[in-house]
Amino acid sequence: MEKKCNDVHCSVHGSLSLRGRTFTGTVISTKMQKTAIVQWEFKRYLPKFERYEKRKSKVKVHNPECLNVKKGDIVEISECRPLSKTKHFVIVKKVGEDVLFEEKQALLEEGKTRSKKKEPEKQEAEV
Repeated sequence: MEKKCNDVHCSVHGSLSLRGRTFTGTVISTKMQKTAIVQWEFKRYLPKFERYEKRKSKVKVHNPECLNVKKGDIVEISECRPLSKTKHFVIVKKVGEDVLFEEKQALLEEGKTRSKKKEPEKQEAEV
């Protein structure tokens, strides 16, 4: 699965050293060249309400040619030196695939496009 690459910024085949934080997240976009956007969820405690809230974090990461991850893959990323203005992480390995990724994205888009004005009109048309 892994193939040899000539990428200087590859953590396995190149000379890029890793340091700092490590995360596991899902690839949500690979539209840029050699770059992917990885997102993961975490919980934050709210003392006022004595409950936890879900939060998401997104970062741009370097996508080496040898790993060639796609949208919906679960990957492990690690911090490295700044590779560009916004890239400070690199994909270390592919852990697996998120089977329900496409369904989650479709539900998310449906929730964004639905408006409250259209629903009462449908009810009036039925009566």
